[in-house]
Amino acid sequence: MAQDAKPMIGYLATGILVLALLRFGQAIFVPLVFSLFVIALVGPLQIKLQRWMPQLLALLVTLSLTIFIIVAVGSSVTWGLRKLGQWLFVNARRFQDVYVHWSEWLEEHGIGIAGPLADRFDVTWLVGFTQGLAGRLNSFVGFALLVFVFVMLGLLEIEDFGKRLRSPALQPQGMKMLHANREVSKKLRRFMLVRTFASILTGLIVWAFAYFAGLELAAAWGAIAFTLNYIPFLGPFVATVLPTLFAIGQFDTWQMAVAVFVGLNLIQFLIGSYLEPLLIGTSLAISPFAVIFAVFFWSFMWGVPGAFIGVPILIAFIIYCEESSGAKWIAVLLSARSFDNSDKASI
Repeated sequence: MAQDAKPMIGYLATGILVLALLRFGQAIFVPLVFSLFVIALVGPLQIKLQRWMPQLLALLVTLSLTIFIIVAVGSSVTWGLRKLGQWLFVNARRFQDVYVHWSEWLEEHGIGIAGPLADRFDVTWLVGFTQGLAGRLNSFVGFALLVFVFVMLGLLEIEDFGKRLRSPALQPQGMKMLHANREVSKKLRRFMLVRTFASILTGLIVWAFAYFAGLELAAAWGAIAFTLNYIPFLGPFVATVLPTLFAIGQFDTWQMAVAVFVGLNLIQFLIGSYLEPLLIGTSLAISPFAVIFAVFFWSFMWGVPGAFIGVPILIAFIIYCEESSGAKWIAVLLSARSFDNSDKASI
């Protein structure tokens, strides 16, 4: 019994050390993982273009398209937060008055915890916080540059790397790894395609809802909802709470704030819990608990980038476990449905 426990203790210790390394070395590992994610998405495009044009020209086209998409998505949330920050700067007094009014109401009903804070409350922190978010989104120059370098080098080597995996010296592990890489690339592309469609639809519906509800900055709320929808759970939560707090200051009634909160949550629920699973189907049938854990665990490890990349990491992890006979049981546990050897279930 003691001998059986020794390997488990060794695996556990190794896992803890690896996680500690990922945590403290996030300045390198986060750009590296992001670059692998990007390569998995655009690598097939690079290979197809190389059949019709020189490798460097294909690389230029692939990188240009990738940068354009990333900049377009990032600019939408930056623009939305900047518009929100400008509005808050002009209308900061509204939130100050609302806070004082609610503080007095709470004191009248015997809740005195808000009273002592009323004199020290300064709503400008909300303006600074919002503008700070937009500023941070514009300050990822070093991170983006490192990812760009990794992606460029990876795309240049992707075809040669595939040839090395096919070499007899690496068999059978080489073909297993090659098959796993193809599966990861295919499933990540499908995941991001559905995620992008759902994000665009969410942004449009949120914009329409805010417009007809009379909420100011409707276009900004749509842009913020579109971008934050790429971050599972945490993104939609922020995209719901921010307009609700905004509605409190604009309408000065809790009934309207509740209506905005309920409406936005209904939109997020219908798209995130019904439409996306319907579009993805069984090809990404991952346990909901595993998805939630991945998002919060990697957000704890790497912050907002970890929350975004958590689900792709989980997808790749499950596929690699499926390819290993010794770790296939992990893929079964993390999948939303079981599978046998003759039917490699969709993960």
